[in-house]
Amino acid sequence: MKLFPAKKTALLAAALAVTSTASAAGKLEIFSWWSGDEGPALEALVKLYKQRYPSVAVDNATVSGGAGTNAKAVLKTRMLGGTPPDSFQAHAGQELIGTWVVAGRMEDLGGLYKSEGWDKVFPKDLMGLISSKGGVWSVPVNVHRSNVMWYNPAKLRAWGVTAPKTWTEFLTTCNTLKRKGVAAPLVVGENWTQQHLWESVMIGTLGPQGWQNLWAGKTKFTDPKVVAGFTTFGKVMDCANKDASGLSWQQASDRIVDGTSAFNIMGDWAAGYFTTTKKLQPNSGFGWAASPGTGGTFVMLADSFGLPKGAKNRTEALNWLRLMGSKAGQDAFNPLKGSIAARTDSDLSKYNTYSKSAAADWKRNKIVGSMVHGAVAPESFMSAFGAVIDQFMASKNAQGAAAAAQQLATRSRVGQ
Repeated sequence: MKLFPAKKTALLAAALAVTSTASAAGKLEIFSWWSGDEGPALEALVKLYKQRYPSVAVDNATVSGGAGTNAKAVLKTRMLGGTPPDSFQAHAGQELIGTWVVAGRMEDLGGLYKSEGWDKVFPKDLMGLISSKGGVWSVPVNVHRSNVMWYNPAKLRAWGVTAPKTWTEFLTTCNTLKRKGVAAPLVVGENWTQQHLWESVMIGTLGPQGWQNLWAGKTKFTDPKVVAGFTTFGKVMDCANKDASGLSWQQASDRIVDGTSAFNIMGDWAAGYFTTTKKLQPNSGFGWAASPGTGGTFVMLADSFGLPKGAKNRTEALNWLRLMGSKAGQDAFNPLKGSIAARTDSDLSKYNTYSKSAAADWKRNKIVGSMVHGAVAPESFMSAFGAVIDQFMASKNAQGAAAAAQQLATRSRVGQ
């Protein structure tokens, strides 16, 4: 998932080298950016792999920092240099497809999906997001939800308001809270969290099908409905704190806990932060709802692994991918990661209160992909869209922002 922690100043040079340790039965190099709090979840998978294939030496090559930015830089060097890892982490969808699949660097995993029966346990909408040109390109090991509005239940009761269900209702609630002395009813953080908010506003404006049409190239960013979404986003940001650029997503979340602000739109890794770091109980210490206008829609992002062409240990990599997609693997990984399984047959007894709620929605909601977290937009669009948001916040010119976004979409070949 893309939590965007502070960027490291240097890459881990050691990750450029392939470990020389070998075993009689083979070895496996897996490449990811999971470290720190996310490390134990990956270690649980490695442990399970070693139990199944005890004679395989596993090289867990992790490059930390930059929410994957550092790892992607090292990966690019290796992929273009002809020394790919056996399997590597990528955000499921266009982040992988628009970079390495279009370049002809990945193997189609359609045969693996058929042999493992995954098309029967992964939702159809998810299969569409990870497929392209007749192939299936990665195995999602988890799912996070982008469109969640977080709040402090006790504070909402004290203020006499409820979680708004539409953006029009949100703006009315915002004005009510301002009259009650809440200076910033909405809290946001640095640029990427504003893009994250924009995503929810736009989906709430266009609806799930309209959002899909935008990324399929069927709707232009200059369409009046998209322009209207930018206008609404500007009004929503008028409810936000003025020091947003200096806050991390965790610091923004803290303002929900202490009652400085009423609402925050953030991915469901916030649930892990509230429960693990802040020691809060779900439904009492913190509450949640689908972001306004997105009820019945699950905006997903997923961490996944693929199989690069030329992998030295292809058999071991395929076994790793089988573990990634298995019920045992997903239920070992996700309770520790704070995410839910991509599979719909997960053992929910292993998950917490929030995750059980998210898993229920995963089964019954319309699933669409996140832009800011790589599911529907290619890397070239994602890396430049932040400048469009900055420009819009400075000018509040919705038509100008929509035109700039369309120019970016054209350059990035969105929908092509």
